Amino acid sequence: MNLLFVFLIALALAMDAFAVSVGISVSLERITNSQGFRLALNFGFFQFMMAILGWLAGHSILRYIQTFDHWAAFGLLFLIGGKMIYESFRSLEKSKKSVNDPTRGMSLLMLSVATSIDALAVGLSFAALQEAILHPAIVIGLVAFLMTIIGTKIGPVIGKVAGKRAELFGGLILILIGIKILSEHL
Repeated sequence: MNLLFVFLIALALAMDAFAVSVGISVSLERITNSQGFRLALNFGFFQFMMAILGWLAGHSILRYIQTFDHWAAFGLLFLIGGKMIYESFRSLEKSKKSVNDPTRGMSLLMLSVATSIDALAVGLSFAALQEAILHPAIVIGLVAFLMTIIGTKIGPVIGKVAGKRAELFGGLILILIGIKILSEHL
């Protein structure tokens, strides 16, 4: 398959990871390099693996996943975004005491899955076209990694402009991405 075509697919898939990384970095007062790297590594890895898993699953699982993949992505993004919005309304004291790092634990896992479900469908498409997957999956993972890094660098700038309600805006961004995913599939 043409490298430019693979790159364009990877770029399209990475847009959710980019937007989520902007939203997360907006919600954090300061995103460290290790948080940004952790986010990028997970988003890139999940994009890579979902493409591979989709390709391996082939046609047999496509009909089962297509009916709910967009609902799963929406639900995960809605839950995390809603939690961020809730946290934005808590008093400054309480939120300082219970620092929630969305680049760790279950939040990171759910965000990684939510932003990579489309890569599963792309892997299934590659299987249907009888195309090899390893090279495209590597490109998909690397582009998601790079776009996440870029998103984490842009987010704090937006956060400075947004001020105290940056976490609210970050949560709204995640929910809007979920709605976008849902509306594209309905």
